[in-house]
Amino acid sequence: MTENTEVAASSATAPQNPPGAVSGGEHDLVEAAGHPVGSGNVKPSYDPRLANEDLAPLREQKWSSYNIFAFWMSDVHSVGGYVTAGSLFALGIASWQVLLALLVGIVIVQVFTNLVAKPSQNTGVPYPVINRAVFGVKGANIPAIIRGLIAVAWYGVQTFLAAQALNIVFLKFIPASAALLEPTFLGLNALGWISYAVLWFAQAALFWNGMETIRRFIDWAGPAVYVVMIVLAVYLVSEAGWSNISLDLSEGEPLTGWASVGVFCTAVAIVVSYFSGPMLNFGDFARYGRSFKAVKRGNLLGLPVNFLFFSLLTVITASATVPVFGELITDPIHTVERIDTPFAILLGGLTFVTATVGINIVANFISPAFDFSNVAPQKISWRMGGMIAAVGSVVLLPWNWYNDADAIHYTLGVLGALIGPLFGILIAGYYFAAKQRVLVDDMFTMSPEGAYWYTNGYNRNGVLAIFLAGVPTVLLGVLPKLIADLGYFDISWIGNYTWFIGCGLGFVAFWWLERLSPQIPSFDGDTEGVADGAAGTKA
Repeated sequence: MTENTEVAASSATAPQNPPGAVSGGEHDLVEAAGHPVGSGNVKPSYDPRLANEDLAPLREQKWSSYNIFAFWMSDVHSVGGYVTAGSLFALGIASWQVLLALLVGIVIVQVFTNLVAKPSQNTGVPYPVINRAVFGVKGANIPAIIRGLIAVAWYGVQTFLAAQALNIVFLKFIPASAALLEPTFLGLNALGWISYAVLWFAQAALFWNGMETIRRFIDWAGPAVYVVMIVLAVYLVSEAGWSNISLDLSEGEPLTGWASVGVFCTAVAIVVSYFSGPMLNFGDFARYGRSFKAVKRGNLLGLPVNFLFFSLLTVITASATVPVFGELITDPIHTVERIDTPFAILLGGLTFVTATVGINIVANFISPAFDFSNVAPQKISWRMGGMIAAVGSVVLLPWNWYNDADAIHYTLGVLGALIGPLFGILIAGYYFAAKQRVLVDDMFTMSPEGAYWYTNGYNRNGVLAIFLAGVPTVLLGVLPKLIADLGYFDISWIGNYTWFIGCGLGFVAFWWLERLSPQIPSFDGDTEGVADGAAGTKA
């Protein structure tokens, strides 16, 4: 990649390593293909049932603020991000209220992302491993499997959405491919299978080449999508005329008074919920950050700054489709298709394929790779964990249930409702119970004398907190819609707030249980082998 000025300016500063790590030096440059530069330092004392090179503390942490910024660009710049941002401007409140809601929501995401980033950056381990300090060395598999299953399902959906964009390119440049639209096999036509397979293998190949290759890809993909988005916006605005552009995509008069307050809160909740998945396992990426300060700077650029600009670009582009095409089009793939020129379709189609691949890799591929590897490190490598997710995404046949709101609500809704509780428990465990002090090597021992063995490898407070917070959150996420469908009363709006409810319940439940019966050690006064996030050494 081309290093930015910040990277050049700080190149003379040696990366800060987590406790117990060693400098990789030239060893990093001659590692087996596929391992990230600065891969894990597996000590002889580490139990093979808990450690491999992908899960162990990193030898070196090299990512700059730009790398984190590019991560968020890849996460935001997708068809899903485009549609979500555009939908907020159609909720019925004034444009300034939408922009304020976007700002409030994304700042909340930024704050919470910084919270979940610190333990992994400070210790150099991914999300499922840092959970061992909270849930126990065995109990950490519970949140890992939950997050991994969610990612598998959405990996299939995002691949399907990217395949839809690729279909348009095929149909435009290979007219004979229209014959492949019928019949269907397992709910998908032949052209759909071809496009899905092309993208499936492309993503697998990118992932297989390791984290450094992924980093280079997202460093390039995010800015590339911006360039095309800006070109698309300029073209449509020039066709429509600036006087015909409005930031208000809703029909009728905007809501006012208390009616607008509820919609405003809903918009904030939608923003936070949209980022809840990658926010939970952001430690998988923050661990590569050269310092916590670099991670925070990258989050600032990638979240409030980037998301607000992308949202404005989205609504301007969507607004221009009304005077240009005679109807509001909120899907960028359909917008490019309506332009109907070969160059526009090729450039736009491939760009949104790239964008969707970017978010799929960072949000739905890397997470289950670490999560599933955490279950059996010696049998499931990072690569193998990712391939399990990729194969599982096909088995789920996502195109059959993606357009079925009930299927999404009653399957992913249940798992998705648990993201909030898992987040709240991790924050309570690391910041309040452990006081940001983690004995790194003990996260890799199965010895009953280890700090995180707890009771047979499980922290009973963590497991109980998942139950106490998860059950009511899942019920709040599922039952209101069921009640409304049965014709009773409709409080389905509460589903927009399940992340906040679950996060709060998880935090309070775990904090309360730890107060009643403390399990997590804080290592007050100890320094050897302890990563102390409160000491400021990584700030």
